[in-house]
Amino acid sequence: MSEQPARICILGGGFGGLYTALRLSQLPWEPSQKPEMVLVDQSDRFLFSPFLYELLTGELQTWEIAPPYEELLQNTGVRFCQGAVSGIDIDQQRVHLHDGPEISYDRLVLALGGETPLDIVPGATSYAYPFRAIADAYRLEERLRILEESDADKIRIAIVGAGYSGVELACKLADRLGERGRFRLIEVSDQILRTSPEFNREAATKALEARGVFIDLETKVESIAQDSISLEYKNQVDTIPVDLVIWTVGTRVSPVVRNLSVKQNQRGQISTTSTLQVHDHPEIFALGDLADCLDAEGKQVPATAQAAFQQADYAAWNIWASLTNRPLLAFRYQFLGEMMALGIDSATLTGLGLKLEGPLAYVARRLAYLYRLPTLDHKLKVGFNWLARPIIQALSQ
Repeated sequence: MSEQPARICILGGGFGGLYTALRLSQLPWEPSQKPEMVLVDQSDRFLFSPFLYELLTGELQTWEIAPPYEELLQNTGVRFCQGAVSGIDIDQQRVHLHDGPEISYDRLVLALGGETPLDIVPGATSYAYPFRAIADAYRLEERLRILEESDADKIRIAIVGAGYSGVELACKLADRLGERGRFRLIEVSDQILRTSPEFNREAATKALEARGVFIDLETKVESIAQDSISLEYKNQVDTIPVDLVIWTVGTRVSPVVRNLSVKQNQRGQISTTSTLQVHDHPEIFALGDLADCLDAEGKQVPATAQAAFQQADYAAWNIWASLTNRPLLAFRYQFLGEMMALGIDSATLTGLGLKLEGPLAYVARRLAYLYRLPTLDHKLKVGFNWLARPIIQALSQ
């Protein structure tokens, strides 16, 4: 009787999960060793999140930044299962899905990403708009459309958080709304883009000032109502009328991950070894937002898309190595720089000895992200569309 092939179950189809699955499908498995591979995600589409802002300005279309998993996994041998994870039994090595089948596993990849915590400020859950998923972008688009069609003279928008998301959103939306937009960027610390290289911070400050975005530093959100936001600055609370509040602050590990009886840090992230394996559970690999990982040199790995993208390669290799009796590799994180869109046709870029801002940085950012899109087929489709679109637009004028 032949032995059952091993089953690899990958939970979460973001940069960590999808790219691990794609890499696993390319590794040199012996025909007798080829495992069964299952990717689970509650959405039917992958989201290339750095491009989510471009949906709101019409620079990109949904199919370019959010291709269906079925399309991406065609001919890879990876099976896609759409469903939400309700629990993981690490003793029995089983994954439970809401209204779905149970999936047993020999190797498990935890790449479920994080959630935006809205319940930390009164009114945020009801009235603030998060910006993390494709559904968030659609919901925000609908609200913007209603505001644009109204006869209001000004559209007043408050964006909570002056990190990458907040700054990119403020610039993109300011370009979209033009003279009608009135923007406040609210930040609890004493500067925008606290963890950014100085060059990028200065370029972003310039871009925000040019667009008339008002920046509230050292300001805390007290509460949010249907048409107002209350802000605390130096122990004084002001209530300001707004038409829209966008929330970009914080990441929280999902309850499914928090409930696992494995070693976690104070934020609920799972502690891993440098080979991305969960302590005391070498059959489980954790990466991306939910992992607390020190790399081969003992450096803390940031919870960024760039890190998850790199971890996927190592996770795939180490799973393959663990199933084929080869040595595992310790993860080595490489900071490849930082890119940010600063409105339509402008960006800033720092890294690998380069410092760029303006239209040239915008093109470089586009090309760098085109290279990181999943599958050669999708890259070619998107790249061809980018080349053809200006020509088609020129001919149709």
